[in-house]
Amino acid sequence: MRSKLVKYGRRLKLDLPKGQSCFLWGARKTGKSTYLRDHFQNSITYNLLDTKVRSRLEKAPYLLREEVLAAPKEALQFPIIIDEIQKIPELLDEVHLLIEEHGLFFLLCGSSARKLKQVAANLLGGRAWKYQFFPLCYPEIPDFDLLKALQNGLIPDHYNAATPDRYLRAYIEDYIREEIQSEALVRNVPSFSRFLDAAAFSHGEMMSYSNIARDCGVHSKTVKEYVSILEDTLLGYTIKPYKKKVSRDIITATPKFYFFDIGVANHLTKRSVKMLKGPEAGHSFESYILMELMAYRGLHEKDISVTYWRTKKGYEVDFVIDDGKLAIEVKLKECVQKADLKGIIAFKEEHPEAEAIVVSLDPVPRKMSVASGQSIMIFPWKIFLDQLWDHTLFSKSGIS
Repeated sequence: MRSKLVKYGRRLKLDLPKGQSCFLWGARKTGKSTYLRDHFQNSITYNLLDTKVRSRLEKAPYLLREEVLAAPKEALQFPIIIDEIQKIPELLDEVHLLIEEHGLFFLLCGSSARKLKQVAANLLGGRAWKYQFFPLCYPEIPDFDLLKALQNGLIPDHYNAATPDRYLRAYIEDYIREEIQSEALVRNVPSFSRFLDAAAFSHGEMMSYSNIARDCGVHSKTVKEYVSILEDTLLGYTIKPYKKKVSRDIITATPKFYFFDIGVANHLTKRSVKMLKGPEAGHSFESYILMELMAYRGLHEKDISVTYWRTKKGYEVDFVIDDGKLAIEVKLKECVQKADLKGIIAFKEEHPEAEAIVVSLDPVPRKMSVASGQSIMIFPWKIFLDQLWDHTLFSKSGIS
């Protein structure tokens, strides 16, 4: 069964001054093409997923220039859209020429700048602003269902799907074939496929490159390159450890890895979330909160760091924001107790100036007193997300 057709009000704002070009990057199927179709209905559009269009322009990139210059002047008052620009890097030279010599402007959309960088493509030397598109986020979804988000993930076609597994299986297979094999981002597709499975089991955990390399039968340098591919194709994030040491011996070198979508990560590991309870659901809940933080940061162009804190004795805080101004712990519990919060209490003892928040299933907010006159706020997840997206959460912590 196909997913329900739902119109989502996406939060991205492409407020481009007239004449300003931009790149719009985002993982496949996150809704970029639909967004552009809805918001730029009068634009000339080249979709390079169309094999006829791609074949014609691959053979003769100059045709783009000739066709655009032959278009009616009124059509050139809008940005010219090239979707999946990474498929023909040579077009960027034509785009550059049309910007410089004819004053035209472009909206260049794609799922990865990696291939463009690999072939030393013309990235327009700062003439194009950069935006990122994300899977669905909390304020975009009417009647948001947390359990459904943890089960299906937040790629638009998947969230409301009656059979999300079929969509997720196709997504992963298509990604490996189309984005990795056809774009020649890796030479050994089978080893990359094994890496995807191994990386999925490291989702939300500290990543041991040597252990994954051993499981995949490749060198650890190759694993680092594969992780870089996932980052460049916007399919994953590495979260670095917070490095400001006060007294406890902390981990400062090992990153954590998160896939960009919970549904993709769970499908790769064959995990299933049936209820808002248990370790698998808790793991997915933590990942979901990170996805919201990353989407908020990206959509509002916030230059803030997102790290994690862990001591060598095992105390841990899920997310530390903006160099220690805010610590966030995620707990899938309906009544969080002090015994559940040893990590964030330890962080607060060392960083008393930091705001400390626990995101949970608690029904109402409350302030929990801890040692040395310090306190930690317990937030129901909906209130946390409301305050995140209306900008009050960060502003109260002095984060701009």
